[in-house]
Amino acid sequence: MRLGILETVGLAATLIFAIPVGLYGIEAFVSGNRALGAGLVVVAALMVVLPRRLTTPADLPGAVLERVVGRAVKEPDDEDDQPE
Repeated sequence: MRLGILETVGLAATLIFAIPVGLYGIEAFVSGNRALGAGLVVVAALMVVLPRRLTTPADLPGAVLERVVGRAVKEPDDEDDQPE
C-alpha cells in the first residue's frame, strides 16, 4: 500500500511519539515490571496501527466520494485497448 506525502508525514510524526513509548515499555518489561512494559508496548503499537485502521469524521467525505466515483466511472476493458 503506497502512502501519499501527507500520510508519510503523519506516520513519521506518530513514530516520533510511539518509538520512545515502545522503548520504555521494553525497558520496563526487561527490568521486571512486566505489566507496565507490556502495556506500554501495546500502547505504542496501537498509536501506529489505529490511525491507519479507524475512519474519522474527517475521512468520511473522501470515502463517500471515492465510492460514488468508483460506481460512476467504469474501468475500460483490456480488450478495447488491443489493436485488431
